[in-house]
Amino acid sequence: MKNKIWFILFFAVQSFCVFSQSVSTSPYSVYGLGSLYESDFGSIPSIGSSGIALPSTSFINNKNPASLGHIGKYSFFFDTGLKGIQTNYNSQSASEKRNNFQFSHIAVAFPITSKSGVSASLKPYSSATYLISNYKIPISNSNEFYYLDAASYGGLNSFDLSYGYKVQKRISLGLTTSFYFGNINDVKDFTIANSITNINKKSFYNGIRFTLGNQIKIDSTFNIGLTVKTPTKLAASKTQSVTTVNLTETQYVETAVDSDVTDYYLPLEFGVGFSKAFKKNISLTFDYEKSLWNGTNQTNLYGEFKNQDKFALGLSYVKKERSIYFSDRIHYFSGINYDTGFLSINNRNINNLAFSLGVGIPIDNTKSLLNITYSYGQKGSIGNDLIKENYHKIGINLSLEGIWFVKRKYD
Repeated sequence: MKNKIWFILFFAVQSFCVFSQSVSTSPYSVYGLGSLYESDFGSIPSIGSSGIALPSTSFINNKNPASLGHIGKYSFFFDTGLKGIQTNYNSQSASEKRNNFQFSHIAVAFPITSKSGVSASLKPYSSATYLISNYKIPISNSNEFYYLDAASYGGLNSFDLSYGYKVQKRISLGLTTSFYFGNINDVKDFTIANSITNINKKSFYNGIRFTLGNQIKIDSTFNIGLTVKTPTKLAASKTQSVTTVNLTETQYVETAVDSDVTDYYLPLEFGVGFSKAFKKNISLTFDYEKSLWNGTNQTNLYGEFKNQDKFALGLSYVKKERSIYFSDRIHYFSGINYDTGFLSINNRNINNLAFSLGVGIPIDNTKSLLNITYSYGQKGSIGNDLIKENYHKIGINLSLEGIWFVKRKYD
């Protein structure tokens, strides 16, 4: 037990250390709040990010707060993860390869009563990291050009508090309160002839969002889950400095000027999920989620917001949950995920298709698993000045269960 505790602490410290280094290098980070993260817990990344209908009997299910109504009476769950991503970027004229390392999440969950449970988690929500160098732009009604150098870093984080309650044997309800916070720093240099204008802008965002969840157990093998995420406004403000430098002088046009910026709106979202067990060792999951970005009525300088559809399908297998043989208790996973995207650029949606394979390695004789996931995916497309991303992703997730609420029988 002491070794397990030290292992938990080490993994948690490493997670916090890389938290501030979690960045997305996708060129699509320039849009909105940046690239949105997929910070799913337990084995969910291995089954195509499906799991709205799965109860939290063996891991923390962040897809549906109602799952916490099924947490074991004496269970305490700890969950954290890391990701490594290799991405190939391809356009009509060039290609580039980048590697990235990301923090995924850190979370705990435990029961309050025999029918209810709570969880708390910290995870990145978005990352707005990109770099543009020496981009040549024509000046309107002129034969001259100016050059743009731009960089951005930062993003938003989410702290979630969830509660689930089993109303009756077959029905549970849940609520998640998400607190969003963070900042995005943009630096732009405009070079015209011998003059350089620098704009340094730091934008701050914060807001609260609620997720309602429901799970219904049709029979011992078939579950249905429903979720609704409320639309919300993320309040925004900024601090901006503007400096112009030429051959003879440096002019400070603005110095750390505070002002309001356009607020950002998150849409109404709803999801439905199904899970079906076969022969007690095979499980099939399917989720559909809809995000009504059109209803936010917000504009983007470079694209148009579109309603988003997500489809996720997952398959899991374990020979025998309880066995004296280690090999029998290894879990195997596979999944597929398709996302239409919520941005249309040059009349093309930035969609995403990904396949995943995973294995869950048992730790001790508990429900604890070390989950290892491999995913391959494609995002975007080539043509119309767009970029296609082909990525390989390795995820390591530690999902631990401890029995922390049982009185000691012997001293």
